Amino acid sequence: MKDKVDISFVVNPEARKRHVIYSYTHAFSHSVARDVRQFHRSFPQYEPTPLVRLTNLARELRVADIWIKDESFRFGLNAFKVLGASHAMASALTEKMGTHADDLSFDSFRSTHASRTLGDITFVTATDGNHGRAVAWASRELGCNAVVYMPKGTASARFNAIKDLGAETKIIEGNYDDAVHLAAQQARKHGWILLQDTAWRDYEKIPTRVMQGYLTILNEALEQLEGDIPTHVFAQCGVGSFAGALQAYLFELFGPHRPAFVVVEADKAACYYQSMLSHNGTPQTISGDLDTIMAGLACGEPSTLAWSILRHHADMFVSCNDAVSIKGMRVLGRPLSGDTRVISGESGAVTAGLLSFILTPGPYTELAKALGIHQGSRILLVSTEGDTDAEMYRRILSGDIE
Repeated sequence: MKDKVDISFVVNPEARKRHVIYSYTHAFSHSVARDVRQFHRSFPQYEPTPLVRLTNLARELRVADIWIKDESFRFGLNAFKVLGASHAMASALTEKMGTHADDLSFDSFRSTHASRTLGDITFVTATDGNHGRAVAWASRELGCNAVVYMPKGTASARFNAIKDLGAETKIIEGNYDDAVHLAAQQARKHGWILLQDTAWRDYEKIPTRVMQGYLTILNEALEQLEGDIPTHVFAQCGVGSFAGALQAYLFELFGPHRPAFVVVEADKAACYYQSMLSHNGTPQTISGDLDTIMAGLACGEPSTLAWSILRHHADMFVSCNDAVSIKGMRVLGRPLSGDTRVISGESGAVTAGLLSFILTPGPYTELAKALGIHQGSRILLVSTEGDTDAEMYRRILSGDIE
Protein backbone atom coordinates (compact mmCIF):
# COMPACT_ATOMS: atom_id res chain seq x y z
CA MET A 1 0.00 0.00 0.00
CA LYS A 2 1.37 3.36 -1.01
CA ASP A 3 2.34 5.62 1.90
CA LYS A 4 0.99 9.15 1.92
CA VAL A 5 3.78 11.72 1.87
CA ASP A 6 4.43 13.22 5.30
CA ILE A 7 6.85 16.13 5.73
CA SER A 8 7.08 18.36 8.81
CA PHE A 9 9.57 21.09 9.62
CA VAL A 10 10.68 23.51 12.29
CA VAL A 11 12.70 26.67 11.67
CA ASN A 12 15.55 27.48 14.06
CA PRO A 13 15.29 31.17 15.06
CA GLU A 14 18.73 31.10 16.73
CA ALA A 15 20.67 30.07 13.64
CA ARG A 16 21.48 33.52 12.25
CA LYS A 17 22.33 35.42 15.41
CA ARG A 18 25.71 36.82 14.36
CA HIS A 19 27.03 37.38 17.86
CA VAL A 20 26.72 33.70 18.73
CA ILE A 21 30.09 31.95 18.30
CA TYR A 22 30.81 28.59 19.91
CA SER A 23 34.30 27.20 20.28
CA TYR A 24 33.28 23.61 19.52
CA THR A 25 33.19 24.37 15.78
CA HIS A 26 36.96 25.05 15.88
CA ALA A 27 37.66 21.33 15.62
CA PHE A 28 36.15 21.49 12.11
CA SER A 29 38.17 24.34 10.63
CA HIS A 30 39.59 24.53 7.12
CA SER A 31 43.07 23.59 8.36
CA VAL A 32 41.64 20.48 10.04
CA ALA A 33 39.75 19.55 6.87
CA ARG A 34 42.93 19.97 4.83
CA ASP A 35 44.87 17.64 7.17
CA VAL A 36 42.09 15.05 7.21
CA ARG A 37 41.90 14.98 3.44
CA GLN A 38 45.66 14.58 3.27
CA PHE A 39 45.31 11.50 5.48
CA HIS A 40 42.64 10.05 3.19
CA ARG A 41 44.88 10.71 0.19
CA SER A 42 47.46 8.38 1.74
CA PHE A 43 45.21 5.35 1.08
CA PRO A 44 45.90 3.70 -2.29
CA GLN A 45 42.13 3.57 -2.97
CA TYR A 46 41.62 7.32 -2.58
CA GLU A 47 40.15 9.53 -5.25
CA PRO A 48 37.52 12.29 -4.96
CA THR A 49 33.95 11.09 -5.43
CA PRO A 50 31.95 12.62 -8.30
CA LEU A 51 30.05 15.87 -7.90
CA VAL A 52 27.10 15.45 -10.26
CA ARG A 53 25.39 18.51 -11.70
CA LEU A 54 21.68 17.87 -12.29
CA THR A 55 21.07 20.66 -14.79
CA ASN A 56 17.74 19.46 -16.13
CA LEU A 57 16.32 18.65 -12.71
CA ALA A 58 17.27 22.17 -11.60
CA ARG A 59 15.52 23.59 -14.64
CA GLU A 60 12.39 21.54 -13.95
CA LEU A 61 12.33 22.58 -10.29
CA ARG A 62 13.05 26.22 -11.21
CA VAL A 63 16.31 26.80 -9.38
CA ALA A 64 19.71 27.79 -10.75
CA ASP A 65 21.65 24.64 -9.87
CA ILE A 66 21.41 21.30 -8.08
CA TRP A 67 24.58 19.35 -7.33
CA ILE A 68 24.81 15.98 -5.61
CA LYS A 69 28.00 14.47 -4.21
CA ASP A 70 27.89 10.75 -5.00
CA GLU A 71 29.47 8.85 -2.09
CA SER A 72 28.66 5.43 -3.55
CA PHE A 73 32.15 5.57 -5.11
CA ARG A 74 34.00 6.08 -1.79
CA PHE A 75 36.86 3.54 -1.47
CA GLY A 76 34.72 0.92 -3.22
CA LEU A 77 32.49 0.64 -0.14
CA ASN A 78 29.29 2.17 -1.54
CA ALA A 79 28.98 4.73 1.30
CA PHE A 80 30.69 7.68 2.98
CA LYS A 81 31.20 6.24 6.46
CA VAL A 82 34.73 4.95 5.83
CA LEU A 83 36.01 8.53 5.90
CA GLY A 84 35.10 8.91 9.56
CA ALA A 85 35.96 5.40 10.70
CA SER A 86 39.42 5.36 9.11
CA HIS A 87 40.38 8.78 10.49
CA ALA A 88 39.16 7.99 14.01
CA MET A 89 40.82 4.58 13.97
CA ALA A 90 44.19 5.95 12.84
CA SER A 91 44.02 8.67 15.47
CA ALA A 92 43.21 6.15 18.22
CA LEU A 93 46.01 3.85 17.11
CA THR A 94 48.66 6.57 17.14
CA GLU A 95 47.60 7.46 20.68
CA LYS A 96 47.67 3.83 21.83
CA MET A 97 51.05 3.19 20.19
CA GLY A 98 52.55 6.42 21.51
CA THR A 99 53.48 7.69 18.05
CA HIS A 100 53.21 11.19 16.59
CA ALA A 101 49.70 12.10 15.43
CA ASP A 102 50.44 15.28 13.47
CA ASP A 103 51.14 13.47 10.20
CA LEU A 104 48.69 10.58 9.89
CA SER A 105 49.21 8.33 6.89
CA PHE A 106 48.29 4.83 5.79
CA ASP A 107 51.96 3.87 5.34
CA SER A 108 52.79 4.61 8.98
CA PHE A 109 50.77 1.52 9.99
CA ARG A 110 52.38 -0.85 7.51
CA SER A 111 55.77 -1.40 9.15
CA THR A 112 56.65 -4.80 10.63
CA HIS A 113 56.78 -3.34 14.14
CA ALA A 114 53.40 -1.65 13.77
CA SER A 115 51.83 -4.80 12.34
CA ARG A 116 52.84 -6.85 15.41
CA THR A 117 51.21 -4.29 17.72
CA LEU A 118 48.07 -3.73 15.65
CA GLY A 119 47.18 -7.42 15.49
CA ASP A 120 46.43 -7.38 19.23
CA ILE A 121 44.03 -4.41 19.04
CA THR A 122 40.27 -4.84 18.65
CA PHE A 123 37.77 -2.14 17.71
CA VAL A 124 34.10 -2.59 18.54
CA THR A 125 31.12 -0.68 17.19
CA ALA A 126 27.36 -0.71 16.61
CA THR A 127 25.85 -0.04 13.21
CA ASP A 128 22.83 -0.14 10.95
CA GLY A 129 25.19 -1.09 8.12
CA ASN A 130 27.48 1.52 6.59
CA HIS A 131 29.46 2.53 9.68
CA GLY A 132 30.09 -1.10 10.65
CA ARG A 133 31.28 -1.93 7.16
CA ALA A 134 33.62 1.06 7.34
CA VAL A 135 35.05 -0.07 10.70
CA ALA A 136 35.50 -3.61 9.39
CA TRP A 137 37.27 -2.38 6.24
CA ALA A 138 39.52 0.07 8.08
CA SER A 139 40.42 -2.61 10.64
CA ARG A 140 41.38 -5.00 7.88
CA GLU A 141 43.41 -2.38 6.01
CA LEU A 142 45.27 -1.27 9.14
CA GLY A 143 45.76 -4.79 10.52
CA CYS A 144 43.41 -4.72 13.54
CA ASN A 145 40.43 -6.78 14.65
CA ALA A 146 36.79 -5.66 14.59
CA VAL A 147 33.59 -6.67 16.40
CA VAL A 148 30.33 -5.25 15.06
CA TYR A 149 26.84 -5.34 16.64
CA MET A 150 23.76 -4.75 14.49
CA PRO A 151 20.09 -4.21 15.39
CA LYS A 152 17.25 -6.67 14.97
CA GLY A 153 15.82 -6.57 11.44
CA THR A 154 19.13 -5.79 9.74
CA ALA A 155 19.08 -6.67 6.04
CA SER A 156 21.13 -9.77 5.24
CA ALA A 157 22.99 -7.88 2.51
CA ARG A 158 24.29 -5.34 5.04
CA PHE A 159 25.19 -8.07 7.55
CA ASN A 160 27.10 -10.10 4.98
CA ALA A 161 28.92 -7.05 3.62
CA ILE A 162 30.47 -6.54 7.07
CA LYS A 163 31.13 -10.20 7.85
CA ASP A 164 32.84 -10.68 4.48
CA LEU A 165 35.45 -8.09 5.51
CA GLY A 166 36.54 -10.30 8.40
CA ALA A 167 34.74 -8.65 11.31
CA GLU A 168 33.02 -10.66 14.05
CA THR A 169 29.44 -9.64 13.30
CA LYS A 170 26.36 -10.18 15.49
CA ILE A 171 22.68 -9.19 15.28
CA ILE A 172 21.11 -8.41 18.66
CA GLU A 173 17.54 -8.39 19.97
CA GLY A 174 17.14 -4.63 20.06
CA ASN A 175 17.35 -1.43 18.03
CA TYR A 176 20.38 0.60 16.96
CA ASP A 177 20.67 2.46 20.25
CA ASP A 178 20.58 -0.84 22.15
CA ALA A 179 23.45 -2.03 19.97
CA VAL A 180 25.44 1.12 20.82
CA HIS A 181 24.98 0.49 24.55
CA LEU A 182 26.06 -3.16 24.14
CA ALA A 183 29.17 -2.17 22.18
CA ALA A 184 30.16 0.26 24.93
CA GLN A 185 29.67 -2.43 27.59
CA GLN A 186 31.75 -4.95 25.66
CA ALA A 187 34.53 -2.41 25.13
CA ARG A 188 34.79 -1.88 28.89
CA LYS A 189 34.60 -5.60 29.63
CA HIS A 190 37.28 -6.74 27.14
CA GLY A 191 39.53 -3.69 26.90
CA TRP A 192 38.52 -3.07 23.28
CA ILE A 193 38.45 0.37 21.66
CA LEU A 194 34.91 1.65 21.13
CA LEU A 195 34.68 3.36 17.74
CA GLN A 196 31.27 4.96 17.57
CA ASP A 197 30.10 7.91 15.49
CA THR A 198 27.82 9.20 18.24
CA ALA A 199 28.97 11.11 21.32
CA TRP A 200 27.74 11.21 24.90
CA ARG A 201 29.05 12.53 28.19
CA ASP A 202 32.71 11.50 28.66
CA TYR A 203 32.81 9.96 25.17
CA GLU A 204 33.59 12.67 22.63
CA LYS A 205 37.21 12.27 21.48
CA ILE A 206 36.64 9.42 19.02
CA PRO A 207 33.28 10.76 17.74
CA THR A 208 35.04 14.08 17.07
CA ARG A 209 37.66 12.23 15.00
CA VAL A 210 34.87 10.44 13.12
CA MET A 211 33.14 13.73 12.36
CA GLN A 212 36.40 15.30 11.23
CA GLY A 213 36.76 12.45 8.77
CA TYR A 214 33.55 13.51 7.05
CA LEU A 215 35.03 16.94 6.25
CA THR A 216 36.74 15.43 3.22
CA ILE A 217 33.35 15.28 1.47
CA LEU A 218 32.70 19.00 1.70
CA ASN A 219 36.37 19.88 1.18
CA GLU A 220 36.28 18.01 -2.13
CA ALA A 221 32.90 19.42 -3.12
CA LEU A 222 33.90 23.04 -2.60
CA GLU A 223 37.03 22.45 -4.66
CA GLN A 224 34.99 20.80 -7.41
CA LEU A 225 32.54 23.73 -7.41
CA GLU A 226 35.45 26.05 -8.30
CA GLY A 227 34.18 28.97 -6.23
CA ASP A 228 30.47 28.58 -7.00
CA ILE A 229 29.27 28.48 -3.39
CA PRO A 230 25.86 26.88 -2.74
CA THR A 231 23.07 28.95 -1.24
CA HIS A 232 21.55 25.88 0.44
CA VAL A 233 22.93 22.58 1.77
CA PHE A 234 20.68 19.63 2.74
CA ALA A 235 22.15 16.90 4.98
CA GLN A 236 20.77 13.58 6.23
CA CYS A 237 20.75 13.07 9.98
CA GLY A 238 20.83 9.88 12.03
CA VAL A 239 22.84 10.35 15.22
CA GLY A 240 23.82 13.70 13.68
CA SER A 241 27.57 13.35 13.20
CA PHE A 242 27.51 13.79 9.42
CA ALA A 243 25.20 16.80 9.50
CA GLY A 244 27.02 18.29 12.49
CA ALA A 245 30.41 18.03 10.79
CA LEU A 246 29.19 19.72 7.60
CA GLN A 247 27.41 22.46 9.52
CA ALA A 248 30.45 23.20 11.70
CA TYR A 249 32.75 23.35 8.67
CA LEU A 250 30.42 25.76 6.84
CA PHE A 251 30.23 27.92 9.96
CA GLU A 252 34.02 28.00 10.21
CA LEU A 253 34.42 28.86 6.52
CA PHE A 254 31.64 31.40 6.00
CA GLY A 255 30.29 32.49 9.40
CA PRO A 256 27.03 34.43 9.03
CA HIS A 257 27.34 34.27 5.22
CA ARG A 258 27.23 30.45 5.12
CA PRO A 259 24.64 28.58 3.04
CA ALA A 260 21.26 27.85 4.60
CA PHE A 261 21.54 24.43 6.22
CA VAL A 262 18.72 21.87 6.38
CA VAL A 263 18.81 18.79 8.66
CA VAL A 264 16.72 15.91 7.25
CA GLU A 265 15.55 12.92 9.33
CA ALA A 266 13.37 9.84 9.03
CA ASP A 267 10.08 10.57 10.80
CA LYS A 268 10.20 7.40 12.94
CA ALA A 269 13.62 8.46 14.28
CA ALA A 270 13.42 12.27 14.12
CA CYS A 271 15.14 12.95 17.44
CA TYR A 272 16.61 16.31 16.34
CA TYR A 273 13.32 17.53 14.93
CA GLN A 274 11.54 16.53 18.14
CA SER A 275 14.30 18.11 20.24
CA MET A 276 13.88 21.42 18.43
CA LEU A 277 10.11 21.25 18.88
CA SER A 278 10.56 20.92 22.64
CA HIS A 279 12.13 24.42 22.83
CA ASN A 280 14.00 23.59 26.05
CA GLY A 281 17.50 23.06 24.63
CA THR A 282 17.61 19.44 25.74
CA PRO A 283 18.04 16.62 23.21
CA GLN A 284 15.10 14.24 23.11
CA THR A 285 15.38 10.46 22.75
CA ILE A 286 13.03 8.36 20.65
CA SER A 287 12.70 4.72 21.66
CA GLY A 288 11.08 1.68 20.08
CA ASP A 289 11.58 -0.08 16.75
CA LEU A 290 12.47 3.09 14.76
CA ASP A 291 10.77 1.42 11.79
CA THR A 292 11.95 3.03 8.54
CA ILE A 293 13.53 1.89 5.28
CA MET A 294 16.16 4.59 5.90
CA ALA A 295 18.31 2.23 7.99
CA GLY A 296 21.23 4.64 8.20
CA LEU A 297 18.98 7.25 9.81
CA ALA A 298 17.22 4.91 12.27
CA CYS A 299 18.83 6.40 15.39
CA GLY A 300 16.81 7.63 18.35
CA GLU A 301 19.50 9.25 20.52
CA PRO A 302 21.19 12.45 19.30
CA SER A 303 24.96 12.71 19.55
CA THR A 304 25.70 15.32 22.22
CA LEU A 305 28.49 16.78 20.10
CA ALA A 306 26.39 17.09 16.95
CA TRP A 307 23.47 18.47 18.97
CA SER A 308 25.65 21.25 20.39
CA ILE A 309 26.46 22.34 16.83
CA LEU A 310 23.15 21.87 15.03
CA ARG A 311 20.86 23.37 17.65
CA HIS A 312 22.71 26.69 17.37
CA HIS A 313 23.56 26.86 13.66
CA ALA A 314 21.25 24.72 11.49
CA ASP A 315 18.47 26.76 9.86
CA MET A 316 15.78 24.09 9.61
CA PHE A 317 15.00 20.58 10.86
CA VAL A 318 12.80 18.36 8.68
CA SER A 319 11.05 15.07 9.42
CA CYS A 320 10.17 12.87 6.39
CA ASN A 321 8.49 9.53 6.00
CA ASP A 322 9.66 6.70 3.75
CA ALA A 323 7.67 7.96 0.76
CA VAL A 324 10.07 10.90 0.52
CA SER A 325 13.09 8.61 0.34
CA ILE A 326 11.40 6.43 -2.29
CA LYS A 327 10.71 9.53 -4.38
CA GLY A 328 14.35 10.57 -4.14
CA MET A 329 15.64 7.14 -5.16
CA ARG A 330 13.52 7.30 -8.31
CA VAL A 331 14.37 10.92 -9.11
CA LEU A 332 18.07 10.07 -9.00
CA GLY A 333 17.85 6.51 -10.37
CA ARG A 334 15.64 7.46 -13.33
CA PRO A 335 16.94 10.96 -14.12
CA LEU A 336 15.67 13.42 -16.67
CA SER A 337 17.18 13.07 -20.12
CA GLY A 338 20.65 14.59 -20.14
CA ASP A 339 21.23 14.30 -16.39
CA THR A 340 23.63 11.73 -14.92
CA ARG A 341 22.12 8.76 -13.10
CA VAL A 342 22.96 8.50 -9.40
CA ILE A 343 22.39 5.14 -7.70
CA SER A 344 21.32 6.24 -4.23
CA GLY A 345 20.01 4.06 -1.42
CA GLU A 346 17.24 4.67 1.07
CA SER A 347 19.23 6.94 3.38
CA GLY A 348 21.18 8.55 0.56
CA ALA A 349 18.26 9.78 -1.51
CA VAL A 350 15.92 11.35 1.06
CA THR A 351 17.23 14.89 0.50
CA ALA A 352 16.61 14.62 -3.24
CA GLY A 353 13.07 13.42 -2.57
CA LEU A 354 12.49 16.26 -0.15
CA LEU A 355 13.77 18.83 -2.64
CA SER A 356 11.50 17.44 -5.34
CA PHE A 357 8.42 17.69 -3.11
CA ILE A 358 9.07 21.19 -1.77
CA LEU A 359 9.85 22.66 -5.20
CA THR A 360 6.82 21.13 -6.92
CA PRO A 361 3.49 22.98 -6.60
CA GLY A 362 1.59 21.39 -3.74
CA PRO A 363 1.28 21.31 0.04
CA TYR A 364 5.01 21.57 0.83
CA THR A 365 6.07 24.74 -1.02
CA GLU A 366 5.77 26.57 2.32
CA LEU A 367 9.00 24.86 3.36
CA ALA A 368 10.85 26.18 0.30
CA LYS A 369 9.54 29.68 1.01
CA ALA A 370 10.72 29.48 4.62
CA LEU A 371 14.19 28.63 3.32
CA GLY A 372 14.19 31.46 0.81
CA ILE A 373 14.66 29.14 -2.16
CA HIS A 374 14.09 30.95 -5.49
CA GLN A 375 15.15 30.83 -9.14
CA GLY A 376 18.69 31.89 -8.29
CA SER A 377 19.25 29.24 -5.60
CA ARG A 378 22.17 26.81 -5.88
CA ILE A 379 21.56 23.64 -3.88
CA LEU A 380 24.05 21.00 -2.71
CA LEU A 381 22.98 17.50 -1.68
CA VAL A 382 25.03 14.45 -0.67
CA SER A 383 24.04 10.92 -1.63
CA THR A 384 25.58 9.23 1.39
CA GLU A 385 25.17 5.67 0.10
CA GLY A 386 24.53 3.63 -3.01
CA ASP A 387 22.41 0.48 -3.24
CA THR A 388 23.67 -1.04 0.03
CA ASP A 389 20.59 -3.31 -0.06
CA ALA A 390 20.55 -4.11 -3.76
CA GLU A 391 17.31 -6.11 -3.67
CA MET A 392 15.44 -3.32 -1.87
CA TYR A 393 16.82 -0.82 -4.37
CA ARG A 394 15.63 -2.92 -7.32
CA ARG A 395 12.15 -3.34 -5.86
CA ILE A 396 11.76 0.39 -5.16
CA LEU A 397 12.88 1.48 -8.63
CA SER A 398 10.71 -1.14 -10.31
CA GLY A 399 7.62 -0.05 -8.36
CA ASP A 400 7.26 -3.26 -6.34
CA ILE A 401 7.47 -1.11 -3.20
CA GLU A 402 5.39 2.05 -3.01
